[in-house]
Amino acid sequence: MKIQRALISVSDKAGLVPFVKELASMGVEIISTGGTAKLLAAEGLKVVEISQYTGFPEMMDGRVKTLHPKVHGGLLHLRDNAEHVAQAKAHGIEAIDLVVVNLYPFEATVAKPGVTLEDAIENIDIGGPSMLRSAAKNYRSVTVVVDPADYAEVIETMKANEGETTLQLRERLGIKVFVTTSKYDGAIANFLNKEKECGSGFSLCLPRLAQLRYGENSHQSAALYGRWDEYFEKLHGKELSYNNILDITAAAELMDEFTEPTVAILKHTNPCGVGSDPDLRAAWDKAFATDKQAPFGGIIVTNRPLTLALAEAISEIFSEVIIAPEFEPDARALLQRKKNLRLMRQLRRVSEPQGKDDLVIRSVAGGVLVQNRDNYADEKRDVATERKPTDDELAAMEFGWKVVKHVKSNAIVYAAKDRTLGVGAGQMSRVDSSRIAVSKAKDAGLSLKGSAVCSDAFFPFADGLVAAAEAGATCAIQPGGSARDAEVVAAANERGVAMLFAGARHFRH
Repeated sequence: MKIQRALISVSDKAGLVPFVKELASMGVEIISTGGTAKLLAAEGLKVVEISQYTGFPEMMDGRVKTLHPKVHGGLLHLRDNAEHVAQAKAHGIEAIDLVVVNLYPFEATVAKPGVTLEDAIENIDIGGPSMLRSAAKNYRSVTVVVDPADYAEVIETMKANEGETTLQLRERLGIKVFVTTSKYDGAIANFLNKEKECGSGFSLCLPRLAQLRYGENSHQSAALYGRWDEYFEKLHGKELSYNNILDITAAAELMDEFTEPTVAILKHTNPCGVGSDPDLRAAWDKAFATDKQAPFGGIIVTNRPLTLALAEAISEIFSEVIIAPEFEPDARALLQRKKNLRLMRQLRRVSEPQGKDDLVIRSVAGGVLVQNRDNYADEKRDVATERKPTDDELAAMEFGWKVVKHVKSNAIVYAAKDRTLGVGAGQMSRVDSSRIAVSKAKDAGLSLKGSAVCSDAFFPFADGLVAAAEAGATCAIQPGGSARDAEVVAAANERGVAMLFAGARHFRH
């Protein structure tokens, strides 16, 4: 079926004029609305205004213009149904073969600081989704375009098929419509739920970015959805895996904690070494010294452009992924000699301080859990012990506290003011995590004398604090809040350990 008539009404006018000129050159009649019609007419294109086409004026500030039987009848009637065709003819309804619509920018509007409820509601598109859904429902006969990125393919297909589009293309574009309108409705519902504190539901609709080779294990299928590509750009290396994507995200979240030049090494989303220094090579040495076994096949991340000196150090071990905001040319050239090594440019922060809309979603049986990301940065630091910490001890505790919130619970980190010294992750007992951290430090030849011990949750008993003091820690930071806090504080006082209560825990399951 040759496209003879198109209805065009868009908010995003990028690429529209060349697209419509191509349609006009193929003899397609153009019906349009409001600002879109004015733009096309100003370009010398022949346009039929929607009110002229329907015989009914636009009204109520444009709220009612396309909600008309001539529009929706022209889209929905089945071309191979004689009764539908007869009814359309009887009521003067002409077939509309192509719909080009994109929606009011609701998400961009509500993302603006200080947006009012009235502004948000005015940017809820009614006629656009209605036309899109009508056209997509009748995709066997109607071509529908919701994304300017599809203009070129529509024109190419029409030229190759004497003004027609293929069923395969119409199917794909129709599905894209329902994905788009679902996402649009979800954004409206989520905003209004939050604005009016209804909490009646949570909507999520994300575009598929990539079909992955497999999931966490080779027998699992997997795909990547959403806007991940707005945060990272792959510069070199083979295809990213499911596990790579998890690790890259975890590495970037950790690095968001640091403003000073820092290098971190992660394995299975757990930090196994973090170091800070104005010289990135020195920062690497500090991070790598924490654990020289775990980094094999790990993830390396820095918050500064990656230098040649750092690249030379990294190239001595096997790594899966290296992440940086930029790579110096010589450093990139050196690392690209390794074909399987993935180089990732981080384009923006992955978390925002105190970001109430920065959500973490986890699947559970029959649904999902949704929470704000753990970006809490205003913990109250109370000195719980008789001895106050020194400036160096405070710096060590703050460094370790940034790291421990990114280690799987139960989590223990021993730290100096510019580096990790031992990391214990994911044990059923906090004392076991501490033992692992101490063992790691011993294996690495690092002394814990004068170190800070950092615990993601409170010490439920004094034994964890005692073990840390025996290992050499002279200060400790923990949330506090245990029924046995007094016992833990007493044990610290007996050993001269300075201890801070942070006032907030950082469980990570």
